[in-house]
Amino acid sequence: MTGAIEFLGRGGPAMWAIAALSIATLALILWKLWRLSLAGAWSGKTTRQAVALWVSGDVKAAQAALAGRFSLRARVAAAAMAARLDPALSDDLAREETTRVARRVLADARTGLKALDLIATIAPLLGLLGTVLGMIAAFQALQDSGAQADPAILAGGIWQALLTTAAGMAVAIPAAMALAWYESVIDRAEADAEDAATQIFTRMPQAAPMRNAAE
Repeated sequence: MTGAIEFLGRGGPAMWAIAALSIATLALILWKLWRLSLAGAWSGKTTRQAVALWVSGDVKAAQAALAGRFSLRARVAAAAMAARLDPALSDDLAREETTRVARRVLADARTGLKALDLIATIAPLLGLLGTVLGMIAAFQALQDSGAQADPAILAGGIWQALLTTAAGMAVAIPAAMALAWYESVIDRAEADAEDAATQIFTRMPQAAPMRNAAE
């Protein structure tokens, strides 16, 4: 513990800020993984089965398959079925209602991604700031030493200053990797949800005849 505090102290205030960001990054990555797991971001089998039941004409079984499901795909598919069967909604209004639900679900899924993006952006900048401040301090020490300047003093100050750059990159890289992965997972879920909703509206069973906007 003492060694870690001493290491952070060598980097100055910027190193402490980066250390705080590293803790926030780890917590955010784990929290987002947990949230996406709860949202069923990696599960789509039930939704595919429900859509197949819908297309085959078994509307009640299709809705029953999605009842109580909280995955991204299932929530959008259930909303599409409910809107499609609502006699008070025209086809256009049913599509708009489904789009509204899908946008809300996807917005919830993307919660926290902007924070990861921000961390991936500012962590290297904090590291660079710490390096610049450290270099300034090192050259000031060299200037104060006058004619008896020791190159070892300058070298020691420079490597300590560079610690913050390395630390900033060490935080930014995993944050950027996690961000890219989570975005790909959500994009895949969005594509699957859009495909399910499209099938629900374009491949109507006999029990749910197509309505038009004029109705």
